[in-house]
Amino acid sequence: MTRNTLAVSAALLGLGLVAATAWRLSARDAAALAAHPPTGQFVTVEGLQVHVQMAGSGPDLVLIHGASGNLREFTFALMARLADRYRVIAVDRPGLGYSDALPDLDPSVASQARILRGAVAALGVENPLVLGQSYGGTVALAWALQDPPAGLVLVASPSLPWPGTLDPWYRLTSSPLGRATLVPLVSAFVPQGLVRQAINRVFAPQSAPKGYADHLGIDLTLRRQTLAVNVSQINALRPQVEVMRKDYPSLSLPIELVHGDADTIVPMHVHSQPLMQLIPNGNLTVLPGVGHMPHHTNPDDVIAAIDRAAVRAGLR
Repeated sequence: MTRNTLAVSAALLGLGLVAATAWRLSARDAAALAAHPPTGQFVTVEGLQVHVQMAGSGPDLVLIHGASGNLREFTFALMARLADRYRVIAVDRPGLGYSDALPDLDPSVASQARILRGAVAALGVENPLVLGQSYGGTVALAWALQDPPAGLVLVASPSLPWPGTLDPWYRLTSSPLGRATLVPLVSAFVPQGLVRQAINRVFAPQSAPKGYADHLGIDLTLRRQTLAVNVSQINALRPQVEVMRKDYPSLSLPIELVHGDADTIVPMHVHSQPLMQLIPNGNLTVLPGVGHMPHHTNPDDVIAAIDRAAVRAGLR
């Protein structure tokens, strides 16, 4: 085979891969919309559409999901258990679920908090409790630093700089080139089985509830924009909490923290325990042997923390 023939063959293979990737990306987006359409309503804030879902009545409670997720994180079970005594507002963070991404994929937790504050304000929500799970807890802390709500509930949330580095996926996608090449390929071709394995690792040492992955929507989490936004947000998180740390002592609102001591995703000894030394009005509930998803594996403990925060804030 001549050099020219090899070049032509390589070019044809490359074009074939590009075409296959484009087809798979389109098919995945269509599958996500068909299987998991928006379940709430849309609010426009700063020209962006924010997807929110509301249920119940009572004091306002805003729920902010973590990395890679969407508001279905809470509609799986928790929201229904709270709606008898709270007006619950679950939100899709900017760029995830069905909320528009911030301009230029802005990964700032402060920008996310500002948009979400505007979205719930447009719905008539004033002085809510704000619960953030995992990455969503960092957004909740940014919210409190901008305009303190009635109280915070932080569930397995990162709040302080961590030692070491992120896992290889985030390191490889930390550059524009990595995102441009790897994100479309993963979005197009990664099998759902690998995603289910990753979900099990997040829940460890517990297991994901039956039906959780299907409810959350694997195709939703694998959409190209969702992956691109998520890696941008995670890669930019550490320097942001380094800056936020100095302002934590100013947070005088009631803060309830819930954290499992077996959480290897966001270790308690790196985040919630030292955060308790910085905030003047915090209370930490330690869950022995529990991993990163206590709002699913230990919902009674999380609901109790919400109720305590409501009482401490004078809402109940």
